[in-house]
Formats: sequence, C-alpha cells, structure tokens
Amino acid sequence: MATRPAMTGAMTAGAIKAEGGPGADPERVRADLYARIAAIDVRVPYLSARELAPEIDAIRLIAHGAGMAPAVTVAHFIDSALSRGERGPLVHGWLGMLHDAVGSERQDLDAAHAFAAACSVRLAH
Repeated sequence: MATRPAMTGAMTAGAIKAEGGPGADPERVRADLYARIAAIDVRVPYLSARELAPEIDAIRLIAHGAGMAPAVTVAHFIDSALSRGERGPLVHGWLGMLHDAVGSERQDLDAAHAFAAACSVRLAH
C-alpha cells in the first residue's frame, strides 16, 4: 500500500506534483483535496494564519497541477482573507467555498471567474 505525504504545507514540490500533475486521476486528486480541506477545517480553531497559509498553498499547487482553475482562484482569495486577519468561523466559510470549487463540474476559466466574483463579494463584507 502506497503512503501519502502528510497533509501539511511542508510537502515537497515533488510530492505535490505527483498528486496533482498532468495525467493524475481527477477523482483521486479531487478526493485528496477534499480530505485536505476537511483536515484543515477541523483544525481551523487551533491554527494561526501563518500555519494555515502553507496548507492552503499546497492545495492551490495541487489544484493548479490538475487544471482546477476554480480551486486555484478560491485558494488565492483565502490567502488574501488570511492576510486580512480572518480567523475561525470566517475561514470555515472560505473552506466551504474551496470545497465547492474543487467539486465544480466546470474547471475552466469561466468557472474560475464566477468563483472569483463570489469570492470578491465575500471578501468585501
């Protein structure tokens, strides 16, 4: 049985590329991202923005490698929200949006723009 790298932002670039690179099974990548999002969501009350940022970045890199433009877009907005000081329950909402972006049937730039519009509204409030 193959082992999966630990779900932390300290993953190596090679491990990230292997999980979400070209040719990777999209359902496997999606399942991995869902697991990462859930693991972060459980720990949000206990993590600082500094601890969350690398984990969100790892998700962004995997999503980018898998061509999941909406998830990449939402991950960028989460970074912005963390930089603004959002914590706890507010981050739960962002992770819900990231989950939706990973599961989106459309993974093209138009879908990414739609998620960006939704994130812009959320970030403004």
